[in-house]
Amino acid sequence: MNWRAFAEAFVTLVVIMDPLGSAPIFISLTAGRSPGARRRAALLAATAAGGLVVVFALFGRLILDYLHVSVESLTIAGGLLLLLVALQMLRGEEMTQPETANVALVPLATPLLAGPGAIAAVMVLTRRYEDAPGRIGVIVGILATVVVVAIGLMLATRIARLVPPSVIQLLTRVLGLLLAAIAVQFVVDAMRIIIAAR
Repeated sequence: MNWRAFAEAFVTLVVIMDPLGSAPIFISLTAGRSPGARRRAALLAATAAGGLVVVFALFGRLILDYLHVSVESLTIAGGLLLLLVALQMLRGEEMTQPETANVALVPLATPLLAGPGAIAAVMVLTRRYEDAPGRIGVIVGILATVVVVAIGLMLATRIARLVPPSVIQLLTRVLGLLLAAIAVQFVVDAMRIIIAAR
């Protein structure tokens, strides 16, 4: 295994997925659920995000080329999806029916954790480390990141027990605004790249 590839993948993905920054959003999206349901949502979100990133690490370029989709288009799509989620949070709407796993998959697993940034990063890393030890290092780095993300979200479920519902509602509105800003930034960054390429 290439330890440099592992370190680059791990550090890059931990920074991009930002488990500490995602924890408050996780709390607000899973408000009203039982501790067990929150734990299951945390594990499912981390696992699904990791699986998606691994798929794109191995086959991302083939998938996008086959669909004739650029990374920038994927970034804009992710930004628009996050914007819809942010609007729901700002309005105080229920994200999903109670006890369903959908919130763990969308928007937590994707595009929040395994978003365009993480996907683009692993595609760049697997292109940089094309040999077998390098690819193994990148994959192991992804798996290590999944463990860190899962731990971060699991700790968030414990913190959520101590937070009153009124605080979670306020937190949801504030995070909805921040999430909207992140979504718009996704679109702006992608448009800049598209414009600069012309």
